[in-house]
Amino acid sequence: MNTRALVKFSLLCVWAMSAQAETLPNVVLIFADDLGYGDLSCYGATKVQTPNIDQLAEEGRRFTDAHSASAVCTPSRYGLLTGEYPFRANDGQGVWGPCGHFQSLLIDTGKLTLGQLFKNKGYATAAIGKWHLGFGTGKTDWNKPLRPGPLELGFDYYFGVPKVNSGYPYVYVENDAIVGYDPKDPITFEKPFSETTTYPEEAGKKTANGAGGAKKAHAIYDDEKTGMLLTEKAVKWIGENKDRPFFLYFPTTNIHHPFTPAPQFKGTSQAGLYGDFIHEFDWMVGELVQCLEKNGLAENTLIIVTSDNGGMFNRGGQDAFKAGHRQNGDLLGFKFGVWEGGQRVPFIAKWPGKIAPGTVSDQLISGVDMLATFAAVTDQTVPADQIADSMNVLPALTGEPAEPLRNQLVLMPRQPSHLSIRKGKWVYIPAPGSGGFKGKPGSHGAGGPAAVSYVGSVNSDIANGKIKKGAPRGQLYDLEADVNQTQNLYNQYPEVVQEMQALLETYKPAPKKRKKTK
Repeated sequence: MNTRALVKFSLLCVWAMSAQAETLPNVVLIFADDLGYGDLSCYGATKVQTPNIDQLAEEGRRFTDAHSASAVCTPSRYGLLTGEYPFRANDGQGVWGPCGHFQSLLIDTGKLTLGQLFKNKGYATAAIGKWHLGFGTGKTDWNKPLRPGPLELGFDYYFGVPKVNSGYPYVYVENDAIVGYDPKDPITFEKPFSETTTYPEEAGKKTANGAGGAKKAHAIYDDEKTGMLLTEKAVKWIGENKDRPFFLYFPTTNIHHPFTPAPQFKGTSQAGLYGDFIHEFDWMVGELVQCLEKNGLAENTLIIVTSDNGGMFNRGGQDAFKAGHRQNGDLLGFKFGVWEGGQRVPFIAKWPGKIAPGTVSDQLISGVDMLATFAAVTDQTVPADQIADSMNVLPALTGEPAEPLRNQLVLMPRQPSHLSIRKGKWVYIPAPGSGGFKGKPGSHGAGGPAAVSYVGSVNSDIANGKIKKGAPRGQLYDLEADVNQTQNLYNQYPEVVQEMQALLETYKPAPKKRKKTK
């Protein structure tokens, strides 16, 4: 190839890459922690004000029937990133609860994730925020590179809280290392435990530190600075990657307990620290939007704001309720449980020129649908085994489908006994109660019938905070007529119960055959 031809070829390649960068949208996925269906003013909240998120709703689309992959934090993240129902994970054993301090990476590195999907298309990718999916193989060794982890799942960059803001180790991690780590002062899990920030009782539960050593790393960590720090990191990363398509996964610690907003947000809501933490979250969203606008990226960016599960009726949630705030609106139940309040979540999407502004959709969608949807956004074909349980709901974002895109959805609470199924207007729960927390109000683990009665929700199976004697052995609700699940129709429609039970069985993994013993 002569010099002139080589120059022409090089210019053509540059033009092609530039054209692709212009046509491929940036994607920012903001994944709040424990943000309930009623926690935003655009979803009816009056004791908190969320102008930045409300603006996104005015300029985009708000969904009223969106669901998290689980009613629990870790499995919900698993489902979001993989497109697979969390009960299928771990060779069919499932991921049902929050991961522990030494949990190995829960996602198989051979599985397609959102990060890898975008990376396959040439995107810059980052996960900035709460991880809570484990690190390494076997028992996590916090004194070694935390691999495999986010970097092995398609993310070029990671910064954030490795576990959860209520659980140790209370440090930040950047890529595969603890920030401020000193090999001369390794992290231990023996006494004396290192100092970390503590807060008054009204801030909610923060587990006492069970990690020692790593004094410098522990000193860097500060709950009240975390939200702003994560936002600064995200804004900086966007600026550094503005010249190529990028995907930012931004899972915040807001609004998980302890409720520790930065000082400037304290006292700004009418719902206590719980509401103030929501206000900080709204500010975080606004900062990212403003960053996109300043860098001339807003017109070619799909922004999604949603949550990992419903609101939790912990100390903060209870104080907010006393102030007149209903974290899950009038929906039944709370985080960890399978009732609608535990896993029906806010979902707002803005994409200028693609999503009609100021619109509302009642299409049934789930966190597991993001994999197939983002494949469609980036014009990628994904093998069926990798697409898992994900469905392409892009038409629900950009159009007005005449029929439901998704007619069935498995609903996953904390307890396997309450794995449930949605089909059309019907939701079937194969046992009484919610399958989540059962504590009485006043306790951190408040939930179930006791909490339902306390907040004044009505359910035909519940009286005085308890399941009635003689209540049906399962639950069936018509969500079209009764979205707040006030009337259990289990005994009235036995044929529907039978159909739904049979349908649920088709989703459950087949029991493994036991090896014969000699």
